[in-house]
Amino acid sequence: MIPDNFLTPDEENQVVEAIRVAEKNTSGEIRVHLEKSIGNDSLDRALKVFYELGMQNTAQRNGVLFHVNIEKKIFSVLGDKGINEIVPSNFWDSIKDKVIAEFRNQNYAKGLVAGILEVGDKLKQYFPHQKDDVNELSDEISKNY
Repeated sequence: MIPDNFLTPDEENQVVEAIRVAEKNTSGEIRVHLEKSIGNDSLDRALKVFYELGMQNTAQRNGVLFHVNIEKKIFSVLGDKGINEIVPSNFWDSIKDKVIAEFRNQNYAKGLVAGILEVGDKLKQYFPHQKDDVNELSDEISKNY
């Protein structure tokens, strides 16, 4: 898979718009990071990226990272401490399943959009959007390739 072709510019815009829509439901902050394979452990790499992007710096510790290792075709979703301390242990399972099902059919944007919207919907129960909510993290897709 060629990284430049993972998402078209239009698909990137769809993903960013999904983040904006999802964040209207929740005070949670969602980021998407795409990269070529770096190292052998994608989950460790996703955690490192989480901190590199400053996602632990949200007021409620409610950041969510969608991390895609393009070359190894591995998807990870990570939530910050504030989320993981209060949601059920299987909270991320349906989100991962939804994204991966679309990825298997090479519907990368559709998978990310579906997962992002589900995160927004599920997080509103725990972190509802507040009138004075500020966007603490960029909605833009970050990349390393």
